[in-house]
Amino acid sequence: MHLAYPAVLSALLFCTGLYGVLARRNAILVLMSVELMLNAVNLNLVAFDVWLSRTARDTLHSGQALTLFTIAVAAAEIGIGLAIVLAVYRNRGTSDIDKLRDTAEGPGTEGPDSGGPGGPAVEKAEATA
Repeated sequence: MHLAYPAVLSALLFCTGLYGVLARRNAILVLMSVELMLNAVNLNLVAFDVWLSRTARDTLHSGQALTLFTIAVAAAEIGIGLAIVLAVYRNRGTSDIDKLRDTAEGPGTEGPDSGGPGGPAVEKAEATA
């Protein structure tokens, strides 16, 4: 089999995952899209490992070993990510990424050091009064 077939499939998988990360607003769907991107990388690693082992007669198969490490990291990432998403959903009631970003900043504040509502300037004024 030619190297072009898995490379094209991997590019399609990666582009699908990238579209999912950029277009989706649900945190769980974003995590699934990241997994698609990691699977595309795994497919490329194995395909290039097989292709290079044919030409160099290398029996180390380092691409396949790296793929196993990538799968382990992806499993840990999805476990921790899903736990964080579930905890945020319980606290906020939504897993919409845009709404979570808006509630984290609060209405009319630019940050704690900006002197806006709840900033250091208000705390100093309350302390002197």
